[in-house]
Amino acid sequence: MTRGPTLPAHRLPHLPTRLDAFNAAPDDEAGALLLHCLRSPRWARRVSDHRPYPDVESLLAAADEAAYDLAPGDLSEALAGESLPELPEGTYSAAHTALTAAHAAYEAKFGHVFVIYLGDTRPEERLDRVLEGIYSRSENDPEDERVMSVEQLRRLAQGRLVETLGGAGRHPSAAPPRGAASPNAPAPGK
Repeated sequence: MTRGPTLPAHRLPHLPTRLDAFNAAPDDEAGALLLHCLRSPRWARRVSDHRPYPDVESLLAAADEAAYDLAPGDLSEALAGESLPELPEGTYSAAHTALTAAHAAYEAKFGHVFVIYLGDTRPEERLDRVLEGIYSRSENDPEDERVMSVEQLRRLAQGRLVETLGGAGRHPSAAPPRGAASPNAPAPGK
Protein backbone atom coordinates (compact mmCIF):
# COMPACT_ATOMS: atom_id res chain seq x y z
CA MET A 1 0.00 0.00 0.00
CA THR A 2 1.39 3.35 -0.96
CA ARG A 3 1.19 6.19 1.46
CA GLY A 4 -0.36 9.41 0.30
CA PRO A 5 0.92 12.89 0.73
CA THR A 6 2.01 13.99 4.15
CA LEU A 7 2.65 17.40 5.50
CA PRO A 8 6.28 18.46 5.35
CA ALA A 9 8.29 17.05 8.24
CA HIS A 10 9.84 20.43 9.00
CA ARG A 11 6.40 21.66 10.14
CA LEU A 12 5.73 18.88 12.62
CA PRO A 13 8.37 19.64 15.29
CA HIS A 14 7.10 23.22 15.63
CA LEU A 15 3.49 22.24 16.16
CA PRO A 16 2.12 20.09 18.99
CA THR A 17 0.10 17.69 16.81
CA ARG A 18 -0.38 16.61 13.22
CA LEU A 19 -3.83 18.18 13.40
CA ASP A 20 -2.16 21.52 14.19
CA ALA A 21 0.12 21.01 11.17
CA PHE A 22 -2.91 20.23 9.00
CA ASN A 23 -4.73 23.31 10.30
CA ALA A 24 -1.71 25.53 9.57
CA ALA A 25 -0.80 24.01 6.19
CA PRO A 26 -1.20 26.09 3.02
CA ASP A 27 -4.42 25.35 1.13
CA ASP A 28 -2.69 23.38 -1.63
CA GLU A 29 -0.93 21.06 0.86
CA ALA A 30 -4.08 20.49 2.90
CA GLY A 31 -6.02 19.90 -0.32
CA ALA A 32 -3.50 17.32 -1.56
CA LEU A 33 -3.66 15.48 1.76
CA LEU A 34 -7.48 15.49 1.67
CA LEU A 35 -7.60 14.30 -1.96
CA HIS A 36 -5.58 11.27 -0.87
CA CYS A 37 -8.38 10.49 1.59
CA LEU A 38 -11.27 10.98 -0.85
CA ARG A 39 -10.76 11.89 -4.48
CA SER A 40 -13.36 14.63 -4.71
CA PRO A 41 -12.03 18.18 -5.13
CA ARG A 42 -15.33 19.62 -3.86
CA TRP A 43 -15.15 17.45 -0.71
CA ALA A 44 -11.49 18.35 -0.14
CA ARG A 45 -12.18 22.07 -0.63
CA ARG A 46 -15.14 21.98 1.73
CA VAL A 47 -13.19 20.21 4.47
CA SER A 48 -10.12 22.43 3.99
CA ASP A 49 -12.16 25.64 3.96
CA HIS A 50 -13.49 24.97 7.47
CA ARG A 51 -10.05 24.85 9.08
CA PRO A 52 -8.89 25.20 11.77
CA TYR A 53 -10.43 22.25 13.55
CA PRO A 54 -10.21 22.24 17.36
CA ASP A 55 -9.86 18.46 17.50
CA VAL A 56 -9.87 15.35 15.32
CA GLU A 57 -13.51 14.66 16.19
CA SER A 58 -14.51 17.98 14.62
CA LEU A 59 -12.46 17.27 11.50
CA LEU A 60 -14.04 13.82 11.13
CA ALA A 61 -17.52 15.26 11.62
CA ALA A 62 -16.89 17.87 8.91
CA ALA A 63 -15.48 15.18 6.60
CA ASP A 64 -18.61 13.08 7.20
CA GLU A 65 -20.95 15.94 6.45
CA ALA A 66 -19.07 16.82 3.26
CA ALA A 67 -19.18 13.16 2.15
CA TYR A 68 -22.91 12.91 2.73
CA ASP A 69 -23.42 16.06 0.65
CA LEU A 70 -21.62 14.78 -2.46
CA ALA A 71 -23.62 15.56 -5.59
CA PRO A 72 -23.91 12.76 -8.17
CA GLY A 73 -21.04 14.22 -10.23
CA ASP A 74 -18.84 14.51 -7.13
CA LEU A 75 -19.64 10.93 -6.17
CA SER A 76 -18.75 9.75 -9.68
CA GLU A 77 -15.46 11.63 -9.46
CA ALA A 78 -14.63 10.17 -6.03
CA LEU A 79 -15.52 6.64 -7.17
CA ALA A 80 -13.40 7.03 -10.31
CA GLY A 81 -10.39 7.66 -8.06
CA GLU A 82 -10.84 4.42 -6.13
CA SER A 83 -9.57 0.95 -6.95
CA LEU A 84 -10.60 -2.51 -5.88
CA PRO A 85 -9.50 -3.42 -2.36
CA GLU A 86 -6.17 -5.19 -2.21
CA LEU A 87 -6.40 -8.89 -1.55
CA PRO A 88 -4.16 -10.39 1.10
CA GLU A 89 -0.80 -11.64 -0.04
CA GLY A 90 -0.92 -15.31 -1.02
CA THR A 91 -4.56 -15.23 -2.12
CA TYR A 92 -5.14 -18.09 -4.50
CA SER A 93 -5.79 -17.39 -8.19
CA ALA A 94 -9.36 -18.70 -8.12
CA ALA A 95 -10.22 -15.92 -5.67
CA HIS A 96 -8.72 -13.32 -8.02
CA THR A 97 -10.78 -14.80 -10.86
CA ALA A 98 -13.97 -14.76 -8.76
CA LEU A 99 -13.37 -11.18 -7.66
CA THR A 100 -12.55 -10.01 -11.19
CA ALA A 101 -15.76 -11.58 -12.55
CA ALA A 102 -17.90 -10.23 -9.70
CA HIS A 103 -16.41 -6.76 -10.12
CA ALA A 104 -17.00 -6.76 -13.88
CA ALA A 105 -20.69 -7.56 -13.28
CA TYR A 106 -20.91 -4.93 -10.52
CA GLU A 107 -19.24 -2.24 -12.64
CA ALA A 108 -21.46 -3.07 -15.64
CA LYS A 109 -24.55 -2.60 -13.47
CA PHE A 110 -23.51 0.49 -11.48
CA GLY A 111 -20.87 2.13 -13.70
CA HIS A 112 -18.20 2.43 -11.02
CA VAL A 113 -15.70 0.46 -9.00
CA PHE A 114 -16.90 -1.45 -5.94
CA VAL A 115 -15.78 0.26 -2.71
CA ILE A 116 -15.78 -1.25 0.74
CA TYR A 117 -14.21 -0.18 4.02
CA LEU A 118 -12.09 -3.00 5.46
CA GLY A 119 -10.36 -1.18 8.32
CA ASP A 120 -12.18 -3.17 11.00
CA THR A 121 -11.68 -6.52 9.26
CA ARG A 122 -8.88 -8.91 10.17
CA PRO A 123 -6.55 -9.57 7.20
CA GLU A 124 -7.48 -13.24 6.98
CA GLU A 125 -11.18 -12.30 6.67
CA ARG A 126 -10.83 -9.56 4.04
CA LEU A 127 -11.22 -11.75 0.96
CA ASP A 128 -14.45 -13.26 2.30
CA ARG A 129 -15.78 -9.83 3.25
CA VAL A 130 -14.99 -8.35 -0.17
CA LEU A 131 -16.56 -11.27 -2.04
CA GLU A 132 -19.63 -11.34 0.22
CA GLY A 133 -20.00 -7.58 -0.09
CA ILE A 134 -19.71 -7.42 -3.85
CA TYR A 135 -22.12 -10.31 -4.36
CA SER A 136 -24.74 -9.01 -1.94
CA ARG A 137 -24.48 -5.38 -3.02
CA SER A 138 -24.77 -6.35 -6.69
CA GLU A 139 -28.40 -7.14 -5.86
CA ASN A 140 -29.07 -3.52 -4.81
CA ASP A 141 -30.98 -1.14 -7.01
CA PRO A 142 -28.85 1.79 -8.24
CA GLU A 143 -30.15 4.29 -5.65
CA ASP A 144 -29.61 1.92 -2.70
CA GLU A 145 -26.11 1.18 -3.98
CA ARG A 146 -25.37 4.90 -4.34
CA VAL A 147 -26.27 5.33 -0.66
CA MET A 148 -24.10 2.34 0.28
CA SER A 149 -21.20 3.62 -1.83
CA VAL A 150 -21.36 7.03 -0.15
CA GLU A 151 -21.30 5.30 3.25
CA GLN A 152 -18.28 3.21 2.27
CA LEU A 153 -16.46 6.24 0.83
CA ARG A 154 -17.20 8.14 4.04
CA ARG A 155 -15.69 5.36 6.12
CA LEU A 156 -12.68 5.06 3.79
CA ALA A 157 -12.08 8.82 4.05
CA GLN A 158 -12.30 8.70 7.84
CA GLY A 159 -9.88 5.79 8.03
CA ARG A 160 -7.43 7.56 5.75
CA LEU A 161 -7.71 10.80 7.74
CA VAL A 162 -7.08 8.99 11.02
CA GLU A 163 -4.10 7.15 9.48
CA THR A 164 -2.69 10.37 8.01
CA LEU A 165 -3.02 12.20 11.30
CA GLY A 166 -1.08 9.47 13.06
CA GLY A 167 -3.99 7.54 14.52
CA ALA A 168 -5.15 10.46 16.67
CA GLY A 169 -8.81 10.57 17.56
CA ARG A 170 -11.48 7.97 17.33
CA HIS A 171 -11.47 4.90 15.17
CA PRO A 172 -13.28 5.59 11.88
CA SER A 173 -15.77 2.76 12.28
CA ALA A 174 -17.00 4.31 15.52
CA ALA A 175 -19.18 6.80 13.66
CA PRO A 176 -22.64 5.39 12.97
CA PRO A 177 -24.11 5.82 9.51
CA ARG A 178 -26.27 8.93 9.14
CA GLY A 179 -29.65 8.23 10.70
CA ALA A 180 -28.54 5.06 12.48
CA ALA A 181 -29.97 4.53 15.93
CA SER A 182 -26.74 3.22 17.42
CA PRO A 183 -23.12 2.59 16.51
CA ASN A 184 -24.01 -1.06 15.86
CA ALA A 185 -26.99 -0.31 13.62
CA PRO A 186 -26.65 -1.62 10.07
CA ALA A 187 -25.68 0.77 7.30
CA PRO A 188 -28.41 1.91 4.92
CA GLY A 189 -29.23 -0.75 2.37
CA LYS A 190 -28.18 -3.64 4.61
